Amino acid sequence: MTERLLVTGAAGTVGEPLVRALSDGEASVRVATRDPERARDAFGDGPDPVEFDLGRPETWGAALADVDRLFLLYPPGSAVGDVREFADAADRVGVERVAFLSVLGAEKLPFLPHRRIETHLAQTGMAHTFLRASWFAQNLSEIHRKEVVDRDEIFVPAGDGVLSVTDARDVAAVAARVLTESGHEDRAYDLTGPAALDFREVAAVFSDVLDRRIEYADPSRLAFARRMYRRGFSPGFVAFMVAEYSVVRLGRSGRTTGDVEAVLGRPPRTLREFVADYADEFRP
Repeated sequence: MTERLLVTGAAGTVGEPLVRALSDGEASVRVATRDPERARDAFGDGPDPVEFDLGRPETWGAALADVDRLFLLYPPGSAVGDVREFADAADRVGVERVAFLSVLGAEKLPFLPHRRIETHLAQTGMAHTFLRASWFAQNLSEIHRKEVVDRDEIFVPAGDGVLSVTDARDVAAVAARVLTESGHEDRAYDLTGPAALDFREVAAVFSDVLDRRIEYADPSRLAFARRMYRRGFSPGFVAFMVAEYSVVRLGRSGRTTGDVEAVLGRPPRTLREFVADYADEFRP
């Protein structure tokens, strides 16, 4: 029988390439979304869009009907309890396997929402795989694109800290393997890029590939927060970003691993490859 996979966060940084990767296989893909029509326009006739809102349990039943495997994430600002209750609902209706998008180092941070969800998933009857991803390169083409385009600068308060930049397309490719192959049950993968870089090195890569000078601004955390507020980001998300870059400043984000290559059989994409692939996004 054809397996049915449910992808939450299908319009997101990892979810969108994951849906496209899964749609190339034999599994039946269901897209959980607040806007099924928009998802149908984005993905065409292959995946099956279904209305889903984590905060509205009445939408869960249709999303989970006849689902065998689940890609789950923690939407920023959501209640951890909602994610855990949805996981319990998936377990009750017979979902066999869940791949959860977590963050690098979650196992060392017991109060982190992602770790609390991991702990709960491990207690369900579903086979689980934790995808602990480091900082996404796509943050530069999404959250921080405006400063690169308008000001020729990378505006993050990371000091001299280094981090292992990961391409979200690689995380999606790993998730697709985990959900469609055996051998990944009850495991955790630490997904990083091939090298740890500081943001001056990141700016140098941008300058070289885009053929114009890109500076690393290195603002104070207060100056960063003020600008992000003015740009319309929510206070909670700005606080999350400030905390994230504070961890980078402390030198806690530079670890690299071979887990992407172990699963995919190829090295992870480099930052240079990312900038070249997304170059049009960064042109004024």
